[in-house]
Amino acid sequence: MVTDTSNLIDVHEWRFTALTDIWTGDAYRRGDRLVRTGLLGSVRWWFEVVVRGLGGSACDPSDRWDRCPGPHQDPSGSSHRCVACELFGCTRWARKFRFEVTDPTGRPVVGAIRRNQEFILRFVPLRPVGREEWALLDLTLRLIAEYGAMGGRAVLKPSDEPARENRPHHRDYGLVRLEQTPSPPLVACCKEALREYVRGGRARQGGWRQVEQGNFAWASLQNFWCVKDRYLARQDTTYSSFNLVLGRKQDKSEKERKGKRIVRWSDLLEDPKDEVSRWLAGRRPGGEGDTGPASKKVLSFKSPQEGRRTFGFVKPDTVSFEEIKSRLKKVWQDFRPEEEFLTGEQILDDLCHQRGGSP
Repeated sequence: MVTDTSNLIDVHEWRFTALTDIWTGDAYRRGDRLVRTGLLGSVRWWFEVVVRGLGGSACDPSDRWDRCPGPHQDPSGSSHRCVACELFGCTRWARKFRFEVTDPTGRPVVGAIRRNQEFILRFVPLRPVGREEWALLDLTLRLIAEYGAMGGRAVLKPSDEPARENRPHHRDYGLVRLEQTPSPPLVACCKEALREYVRGGRARQGGWRQVEQGNFAWASLQNFWCVKDRYLARQDTTYSSFNLVLGRKQDKSEKERKGKRIVRWSDLLEDPKDEVSRWLAGRRPGGEGDTGPASKKVLSFKSPQEGRRTFGFVKPDTVSFEEIKSRLKKVWQDFRPEEEFLTGEQILDDLCHQRGGSP
């Protein structure tokens, strides 16, 4: 059951403290100002992860072939949309809210969000927002704060080397602590009620658009995992626990130069034929299968200790949870996966329980 306790026209705010800097770099890759669309895009990405994890369908707005609206329109001429586009908008359908980022006094945040800075995400409805949509948004923001990361540059890896750990390419970004949610609580969310909604049981007439999610189906809470209070990092020039888990070579020395680009041995896989490592490590310039960038599917954060975590995704038929546990056990000798390794399903149950809903 989803219990509605809110007025749909009210402004709803979530207040955070940044545990690290948050990166939302502009078109010139500078990070000295806040790009609200970059921050909202990150929230939307995690919202899509939640929707898919509940058994729903969400398009990839960056994919021109799969994004909404669909290739076919209904007889009234309105677009056929997925659950995420219904709230966040798509071509010919504006998002249902105005998105603002303010400081605790209500003034807009203009500069980049820095470590220890408090900020508020404000969602001002421009059209009615359904109770299930509020519940999914609240669930998403709590997932980001407790188990994920917000904004860009989350794929950088930390270092244990004193001379390197504070360099830009080894710094952690995107960790936040959720200080306050809308009061009174928007909804008590029940997993089964949300699942019914995203699958179309309580959708608008005609149901949701069902997307062929082949290339991005892995980005689902069903494939998500997290280990709190542990991290992966580069230890020195000859060893990186991060690379060991990804299946990359340990040697950090230079292999070759291509113009201004340096290719290191650690950009390459230990076994180029290992499909698990190929998927987990993604593609790097100069590496095997270099047909364009693809992010690694394991992310880790060292500082501050409060936000320390390692998380990632598996891909059914390619990478299993058991394979990830086995790789993590190689670098964390005292690792207790039966206690520490959390799957997306376990996390979803916990987040729903926190809001007074049933798993």
